Amino acid sequence: MASDPEDIEAWQRLDPRTTTSGKLRPEDVAKLAGIGVRHVINLAPDERPSALAGEAELLKQAGIRYSYIPVPFDDPRGSHFDAFVAAYEGDREPVHVHCIANYRVSAFFYRYNRDIAGMAEKDARALMERQWAPDKSEHPSMQVWARFITQGEN
Repeated sequence: MASDPEDIEAWQRLDPRTTTSGKLRPEDVAKLAGIGVRHVINLAPDERPSALAGEAELLKQAGIRYSYIPVPFDDPRGSHFDAFVAAYEGDREPVHVHCIANYRVSAFFYRYNRDIAGMAEKDARALMERQWAPDKSEHPSMQVWARFITQGEN
């Protein structure tokens, strides 16, 4: 099996089964297939200018299952998170989860790790903060993400 394609934007391996990244390029599909990815979950809306055109078909041609959960950057919701959990837990095959900059993905995994996987909050936060810390930003557009990551907290 090939080594991790760390040249994919914002690449991160979370565990032996799970990898994440920002936007994909056409050549990244073969790289994902080469490391054994069998399922891709995309959290970025297709309308984004940097989204991979024809992603679903490219993945299908590579034998990779595709789940599309378009999360508006300015309006992430609990229903998006629930759909992500269902897709992620739907099988135990190697999965790659991406968006545009690995921001949506890192926030979703923060909540997943903290609330579902039982990871200690500080460890889940450290993993998220490898990509970003939405609740530490002064920018107004990040406030929606600061609220999103605190949803479901005990």
